[in-house]
Amino acid sequence: MSKFFFSSIGQKFFMSITGIFLMLFLIVHLTINSLLLIGDGELFNKAANFMGTNPIMKVIEPILALGFILHIFYAGYITLKNQKARPKKYKVSSNTKVSWASDNMFVLGGLITIFLIIHLANFFWKVKFGTVATISYDGGSTEIHDLYALVAGLFKNWWWYDILYIVGVVFLFLHLTHGFWSAFQTIGWNNNKWLNRLKLIGYVYSVIIGGGFASIPLFFLIKYIL
Repeated sequence: MSKFFFSSIGQKFFMSITGIFLMLFLIVHLTINSLLLIGDGELFNKAANFMGTNPIMKVIEPILALGFILHIFYAGYITLKNQKARPKKYKVSSNTKVSWASDNMFVLGGLITIFLIIHLANFFWKVKFGTVATISYDGGSTEIHDLYALVAGLFKNWWWYDILYIVGVVFLFLHLTHGFWSAFQTIGWNNNKWLNRLKLIGYVYSVIIGGGFASIPLFFLIKYIL
């Protein structure tokens, strides 16, 4: 079994599994973030507080972080290994149509990683290690972090961050259009019938995730800045 994870197939398999795990996380993350568009922030604050204090999430959080790290590591390692094995491009191009996203997955992954670091510095780091204002919705007996003020404040006051966020989401969308079906192809769903279905499902998923996340800064940009 240990030889499998060190083999080329095993490395791709492990990258696919972590990719699927991260795509499931994106669904949950978008669901919570969509509450930013509803009301005055109470729903978002309560949902975010539940996710932050739930014992199950405290276990999943380090697993999620490890999943990100391993996915990035394996993607970089496999790409560099392939480049080393074939340092020069073929003189005659293949007739096989390859999408731009497919041909630039490593670049897109790197850009997404940079965006992720900026995103974590502005939100996750401040919540875990900074000082975030609190708010109460039950008369003062229980106070929770006012994460809505933190997130909405950044989107309202810094238009350039809205643009940066949208650009980051575009990179994510492009990455997912190939990554979704490629992950399932690697774990065995690679016949023509299922592959075509997965490409369609992957595109729909990418549109939902990309459009959903992009709608949040657009909402604040249009409502409070433009």
